[in-house]
Amino acid sequence: MLWLHKLLLAIVTVPVKWLVKVNSTPSDLEAELGIDKTRPIVYLLRTRSVTDQIVLKMSAVALGLPKPTLNLTIGDQHHSSCLFLQKPKSVLNRKTKATSIQEDAAKLFSLHRKNPDLDIQIVPVSILWGRAPDKNTSGWSDVIANQVSPSWLRKFFIVLFLGRDNFVCYSKAVSSRKMLELKGSDEEIAHKLIRVAGTHFYRRHQTLTGPNILERHQLYNSVLGAKSVRKAIVEEARTKKLSHQQAKQQAKKYVNEIAADYRPGMIRLVEKILTKIWNKIYNGIEVRHADKVRALAQNGHEIIYVPCHRSHMDYLLLTYVIYHEGLVTPHIAAGINLNFRPVGGILRKAGAFYLRRSFAGNKLYTAVFREYLELLFNKGYSVKYFPEGGRSRTGRLLPPKTGMLAMTLQALIKGVNRPVSIVPVYIGYEHVMEVSSYLKELNGTGKEKESFFQIFSAIKKLKNYGYGFLNFGEPINLTNYLDLQVPNWREDQEKNGDKKPKWLTPVVNKLATDVMGRINQTAAVSGMSICAICLLSAKKHAMAESELEQAIDHFLELLRDSPYSELATLPKITGKKLLENTLKLNKFSVSEDSFGKIISLKSKNAVALTYYRNNILHLFALPGLIAAIVFANKSVSKQQILLLVAKLYPLLKRELFMYMSTEQAASYTESLLTKMLAMGLLETNENKIKTPAANSKEFYSAWLLNRSIQETLHRYAVVLTLLSKQERVSRAVLEKKSAQFAERLAALHGINSPEFFDKKVLATFIQALKENALIEADEDGQLRHSELSEALKIDVINLIEPEIAQRLQQI
Repeated sequence: MLWLHKLLLAIVTVPVKWLVKVNSTPSDLEAELGIDKTRPIVYLLRTRSVTDQIVLKMSAVALGLPKPTLNLTIGDQHHSSCLFLQKPKSVLNRKTKATSIQEDAAKLFSLHRKNPDLDIQIVPVSILWGRAPDKNTSGWSDVIANQVSPSWLRKFFIVLFLGRDNFVCYSKAVSSRKMLELKGSDEEIAHKLIRVAGTHFYRRHQTLTGPNILERHQLYNSVLGAKSVRKAIVEEARTKKLSHQQAKQQAKKYVNEIAADYRPGMIRLVEKILTKIWNKIYNGIEVRHADKVRALAQNGHEIIYVPCHRSHMDYLLLTYVIYHEGLVTPHIAAGINLNFRPVGGILRKAGAFYLRRSFAGNKLYTAVFREYLELLFNKGYSVKYFPEGGRSRTGRLLPPKTGMLAMTLQALIKGVNRPVSIVPVYIGYEHVMEVSSYLKELNGTGKEKESFFQIFSAIKKLKNYGYGFLNFGEPINLTNYLDLQVPNWREDQEKNGDKKPKWLTPVVNKLATDVMGRINQTAAVSGMSICAICLLSAKKHAMAESELEQAIDHFLELLRDSPYSELATLPKITGKKLLENTLKLNKFSVSEDSFGKIISLKSKNAVALTYYRNNILHLFALPGLIAAIVFANKSVSKQQILLLVAKLYPLLKRELFMYMSTEQAASYTESLLTKMLAMGLLETNENKIKTPAANSKEFYSAWLLNRSIQETLHRYAVVLTLLSKQERVSRAVLEKKSAQFAERLAALHGINSPEFFDKKVLATFIQALKENALIEADEDGQLRHSELSEALKIDVINLIEPEIAQRLQQI
């Protein structure tokens, strides 16, 4: 019957190839799963299906793997390259039949014993047609639903309707050599393989499709029946003089306002539309470290994605990437401002749930929202929310809002029946479509209310946006995190019951800061961001083409050989090629004279480009500070550099959300010094570190590094100088006066950064001064200058440009 099976494969292959689009995950099998393409491979599939074998062959060819339709030759014997757990169901009988897998696997192990040097990789492969989760109720769509071992007739409809939504998911290989180390005969070992494989395929299916769809009646019963919501309904009725039924109806309205209405069909539709949009506007979407998230999903973790927020595109891009990485698409916390027709309903069906900007004073709404969030966690839905609360208008990370994180921790301590992990996500773009509106808002124009026509006009303007970048950060296991921060939290919870623990607020605040640090830890350097940091550091915002290429190469080499983080990602091409690609985005002016090309910023783009520079400014904070110290002192000892970096690092860390501890930063500073000396960006003379010779090619790059940190130091100098001129000053007054003088400096010295005089950024620095005990506060909350702040002021002013220091004396 083997010839018949091969004939059937040949006949069905052509129409299947036409109907099916294969998505393989993961794409890098060698790096993520350790599969060696040069060693023998046997594929282990759940069902003996012709169409499954065809799509596996299509996937294997694309990934450079051996074809599953070819026999594996071991010694002088041939063996099938595929093992199957079960046969398809028949059309009339729903029972599944076993295959000859036990006999085939035992024969494989027997052949292995005769060839002891052999090590066959048995690779489990899950093949999904569609990614729809199971439902609690049946309907007509079940005819084409992805079922285990469907009959040939059902499979015909599945391929016809879901062929473009096919996923081939590989798992880690099982070594035949290690299997033979188990006790028992070849048949017994084969039986163990079958038993483990059955469990694996079940868990893999759950990982890929997610939990059952939550029907509306289940949602009402779970949320409205929760103890905290029933209590809030009683309180609402009492305080607002409503009947119990009216108060309950109000709670039900809140459920309808908040809850998602997740529909897999909408996800498939949006995926197809987004694929066309991404192909039109982006040169590519670069995704890194997805293997960390897949490992969590396969180990049964509740995953909470916590990304930075640059653009409305973030909602779509992260969900799109998660879907294509073979993970369950999350439920997304969206601002209530996005719940307008018809977009609100579409997003709701794609998994969005809505929250108001403030819950203050509305106990019923708070109780309903909290119970809904806990329900999502307990049902196993992954969730995504933005800790910044809104989109960054400056390109920097915003100080986090802690409400959602607090509710997440409270749900955990109440009892979530699976491990919970937060996954920080860095999102970056070479072009953000809202940047022009951000600049208007920073200049005082009111935020434009979202509407369908606003989105439609934005879609019409879509054009070449370069590359998009999405890096998954180091996950935080919340149970382990709590064990470190509050070792006795379980006992405390048992004593206090539903009361809010005293330790919750400080732990949430620390968690929020750690999450933001981990987002920046996994930053992506793009052509646009590194060109922006170079050109904005240059005088007149212009550089010769050769100088810019050289500076890019120097900066990339520095970050590559002395990395800020192993998770941060860099371009793998030369500065020349990177600049060539970036110029195609038409953000820079290119002129030419007899000496060559000059790259400069268009006057209208100079301010906008600070946005992209700010995405990666934290990567250059310590190299820039080292360069600033050396340029200011001409010749300085290594110890002096380390001492001054140690003094300023806690302030930079707070402002730029840098992830390193003080000790790690000190070690990194030494690594940077070693590399900068090796590159010629710095030189040594009689145990002193000095700037490179002015006629060397490295001098200009080192000078640009120094300039990259100057605006930050200028801002510090403004605040510290104003503070020193006042005997006592309120925080609000200090922030206001600092913003006013910083704005004056910006006008006088051509500083184009909107965040230079932004009150939020200044407030963060003042808070950092307080946290590090560099300024004092009296009983009335008035801030006072101190000896430490005076010493810091002198150090900072010594590092800044003389003309700025002179202006500060006029305060």
